[in-house]
Amino acid sequence: MKKKTFLIDIDNTICKTNKNYYELSKPYKSRIVIINKLYDQGHTIKFFTSRYMGRSKENQKKAKFKGYLLTKNQLKKWKCKYNQLIFGKPSHDISIDDKSLFYKKNWYKEIDKIYNNKK
Repeated sequence: MKKKTFLIDIDNTICKTNKNYYELSKPYKSRIVIINKLYDQGHTIKFFTSRYMGRSKENQKKAKFKGYLLTKNQLKKWKCKYNQLIFGKPSHDISIDDKSLFYKKNWYKEIDKIYNNKK
């Protein structure tokens, strides 16, 4: 099988995080096991986070300065295997990406239905 690159969010994806209390995050061990298996198979794992972006007014360098060490230590404590930790994902509520696992080509219709109250 061709090796893939996985871009994985951290908060509420591999750990439970309440609001932005990152230091209190609790790992989802079963999810980390799967990610580690992918890593062991030779796939590339990149964690991409928006931690501290809101507090840093979307300034990637400031966010990384504030949160990199905490996050790196958490990943180590949780025994996460990965190739790269990337800070700077913009703060947001909804992601639409053609490479996401459950992407639908008709996403715009769902958005229209939900946010424009169409049935």
